Amino acid sequence: MIVVTGATGTVGSKVVVGLRERGQAVRALVRAGSEGPAEWDEAVERVAADFTDPDSLDAALAGADTVYLLVAVHPEMAAHERNVIDAAVRTGRCPRIVLHAAAGVEYRPEGVRFVGAHVAGLDHLKASGLPWTVLGPNGFYQNFLGMAESVKAGTLAVPGGEAAVSYVDARDVAAAAVEVLATDGHEGAVYTLTGPAGLTHGELAEQLTAVAGRPVSYTALAPEQALAGMLGAGWPAWRAEGMVELYGLYAAGQASAVSSDVEKLTGRRPRSFAEFVAEHADVFRD
Repeated sequence: MIVVTGATGTVGSKVVVGLRERGQAVRALVRAGSEGPAEWDEAVERVAADFTDPDSLDAALAGADTVYLLVAVHPEMAAHERNVIDAAVRTGRCPRIVLHAAAGVEYRPEGVRFVGAHVAGLDHLKASGLPWTVLGPNGFYQNFLGMAESVKAGTLAVPGGEAAVSYVDARDVAAAAVEVLATDGHEGAVYTLTGPAGLTHGELAEQLTAVAGRPVSYTALAPEQALAGMLGAGWPAWRAEGMVELYGLYAAGQASAVSSDVEKLTGRRPRSFAEFVAEHADVFRD
């Protein structure tokens, strides 16, 4: 039995589908009252659980052989990862934990709260004695869909500086996760999941121009400008501050490296950003 947490999200929902396509028994953690995405088949076992409720986690992980540990960005995300790991230990079955973390987590970068939470989770996982694997994806192409209105207005405005970032398609991350979950031989491995190239945000704007039907220019916001904009748009302060920290890591060039791990795991090259925006051209075009 493979248990998938974060099962209704951008990556998790596709992991569930991919595992079922390979005939795997899947238990998906969902919110109380949720049936999950319509694309799931009837064989997916849906279990309501709460990361803060040990009893619900114990029930959800009972009988688990492997756990895909994916938690949402949240002020308590480190505790949420820890709570799932502790529940896995309590099963007494020593299930394998595949931790969905972030690119570079093994280098323990400081000053980025999202990555720091995964560092704490990985430390707890290693100390637990459970077999483990880490998937460290870079930022997702899908995040640019949320910038579509700005792109339509001709601007890509983020505090990303001038360094390249090897963004990745969430679907490639899910495909890599399915391979790791469904096969053996990954214990103790850290896989970094990136797209096929590191691109500056200026280069990303050029590729958006090709599908938007108008010039799109990159504006490198100062961190304080970006933070004010996010807060003004109603973002919670903790999340907005964390995003600015993450873009600071990008701007420092610490997310530019390109890894072959997606191709190594899935047998095919990861999608390019140009392919992604061409596929979603209608989103970026008036």
